[in-house]
Amino acid sequence: MSLLLELKDCRLNYPSNVKGEDDKLALAIDHLSIRAGDRIALLGKSGAGKSTLLRHIRSQLSDRASWCPQDASLVPQLKVFHNICSGALDRHSGFVNLKNLLLPSSRFKAEVAALAEPLGISAWLWTKADELSGGQQQRVAIARALYQQKPILLADEPVSALDKLQGQRILELLASRHGTSVIAMHNAELVLAVCNRVIGLKDQRILLDCRVDQLGAEAIRQLYQ
Repeated sequence: MSLLLELKDCRLNYPSNVKGEDDKLALAIDHLSIRAGDRIALLGKSGAGKSTLLRHIRSQLSDRASWCPQDASLVPQLKVFHNICSGALDRHSGFVNLKNLLLPSSRFKAEVAALAEPLGISAWLWTKADELSGGQQQRVAIARALYQQKPILLADEPVSALDKLQGQRILELLASRHGTSVIAMHNAELVLAVCNRVIGLKDQRILLDCRVDQLGAEAIRQLYQ
């Protein structure tokens, strides 16, 4: 498998809230590599550095990675259709994007409808994003990520607002549409079902990095102690 990204002796920081203080350490990485075909479950308690690591990976692979953030980050005044279409803005000219905003073509309507149907959001394509529930907004964000059509998926708690059955089905869909993925989640059981590798973070460091079939229950328990 080809190497996509390698991090060595990398220190990821975040700004201190106290004026004049140095930045705080978010995550210290001695060595981490990501290869094509990896489906990585990124596990750890809140504050362990999962979101920080995802953002850094995104900064290194932005031209090849679809992004699905934890907070959905939709444009509230725009309809669901246009929020999904925003995933493809970089594939089209400014003129095409403006025309699609004002008078969507049958081509774009068909492409978005095909994404919306398996996610169960077809009925809300012409509803403003701020009128949706949290779970509905999360599914719109997933559709937008799919519409980016990049080979790598970076996702931060992409199904946290969905029930277990919905979450499992959508994680499987995301994994099937991307050759490589890094998915941060609290629900280890759910994400491990679609991943082949797990990276566990604890105390601002990588505590474990192994194949899913080598992972034991005790190793997962230690991440959340």
